[in-house]
Amino acid sequence: MSVVSRTKRLGVLGTMLLSCMAFNASSAWEDLPQEEYEAVLKGKFEQGNYSAKGADNCLMCHRRNETVMALFEGVHGRTENPASPMSSGQLQCEACHGPMGNHNRGGKEPMITFGKGSQLSASAQNSVCLSCHKGDDRLAWHGSTHDIEEVACSSCHNVHAAQDPSRDKHAADENCLSCHQQQRAQIHQRSSHPIRTGQLNCTDCHNPHGTLNTAMLSEHNINDNCYACHADKRGPFLWEHAPVAEDCSSCHNPHGSVNEAMLTQRTPLLCQSCHAGVHSGTPVSQSGQDAFGGGRSCLNCHNMVHGSNHPSGKLLQR
Repeated sequence: MSVVSRTKRLGVLGTMLLSCMAFNASSAWEDLPQEEYEAVLKGKFEQGNYSAKGADNCLMCHRRNETVMALFEGVHGRTENPASPMSSGQLQCEACHGPMGNHNRGGKEPMITFGKGSQLSASAQNSVCLSCHKGDDRLAWHGSTHDIEEVACSSCHNVHAAQDPSRDKHAADENCLSCHQQQRAQIHQRSSHPIRTGQLNCTDCHNPHGTLNTAMLSEHNINDNCYACHADKRGPFLWEHAPVAEDCSSCHNPHGSVNEAMLTQRTPLLCQSCHAGVHSGTPVSQSGQDAFGGGRSCLNCHNMVHGSNHPSGKLLQR
């Protein structure tokens, strides 16, 4: 065998050997338990071996990936914006994915990845996002329901896109309803808020990034949330209806109901759940044939059920 042929053969074998080593190394990274994988990434951060060429180094391999290149169509990829990680002088791709280290030198040394296929915990992924996005409506993220339930930012947001779907209110609703299936069913019931038509959105009442209030409500309590639209029910009233002043959800299901006006029960059963007196506790044996069951039932007479300012409105009739 000639020297040239032997050299070519060794070159081919060397290439195959390096490919096998790279495959085995990348497989080894993927097989690491989550804690060890995160420990490797932590070590890379401590070493701080960032690329001198930034995104140019990454794009040598990843430029053919449409998902990767879509970053430059969105706000995170705007090189002219000094606040963007891709602007001159910033860490660019490594600002989110961590220092490159030896990632491009065979073995595909692990990087921070996001989404369903990531080997990192949701809290580890979110820590990257929160290193920049830590103010405004995200102040109460830590300890919020979504934080406790290990919901990753990437479950709702897509940075590698011209327009983050969550910036579109209809798409944001789909994000919410993909997990909150009970609420999805309720908004399709007979009486509901106009979420299906896009006139109202989940984020009009809730802050998905967390608040200090019940159910991550935007306002301090349920009633204040309702009063933001239903100001006529706020009062103050001369004659108040106690459950109305206490909690709107005592009578209404805000996501939807099979009953009129999103009531939790149909009238007069709803009224009789509290009012068990001789008059109001009269059983309705033939619904629709008397004042107790016909029309608006109890509201035929007590029509100011949310409160009255009439001097004679003690019974909420005026």
